[in-house]
Amino acid sequence: MGRERRQSYNDPGHAHFITCSCFRRCQIFTDEEACAMLAQSINSARESHQFCLWAYVFMPDHIHLLIYPRRENYEITQILKSVKGTFARHLIADWKERNPSRLKRLEVGSSFGVRHRVWQKGGGFDRNIYSLEAVRKAIDYVEWNPVKAGFVKDAADWKWSSAAACTSSGAVLLDVDPVAWDDG
Repeated sequence: MGRERRQSYNDPGHAHFITCSCFRRCQIFTDEEACAMLAQSINSARESHQFCLWAYVFMPDHIHLLIYPRRENYEITQILKSVKGTFARHLIADWKERNPSRLKRLEVGSSFGVRHRVWQKGGGFDRNIYSLEAVRKAIDYVEWNPVKAGFVKDAADWKWSSAAACTSSGAVLLDVDPVAWDDG
């Protein structure tokens, strides 16, 4: 019996708490260049799909994003496809040239020969958030994820997170937008 696909809702005024896992839990985001590519993919999708990025963290084998679409009509699946697909194409091309041995873990057989999969099948986990209190809890969860995992003692010490982006005085590849939401 196949896994039931979780429904995504494109409700105006809702934020989206998104979790995407790497294929076979491969630790893709221990590679700084992969993190920079993902940041670029998110920034590009952010521009073309017009969404705010309220929180993020890149863990070794998964990511969390908290986004808020600014358009009344949007498709969360298209936003995720833009982020994940663009990143996957760039990562595979980069690793073919720079680090082909790392691609081995991402191989899948198909009728077309060997292909590479970067993300677990499906769209990831997407939960609509519609209250300011839930937004605050989601931001805390996202930003404290590296602390809970035992990677750092303080959330701001994890380079690839919104906690670090908010406290950094240097150049950051992925800025966050201020949460400006009328909870009334």
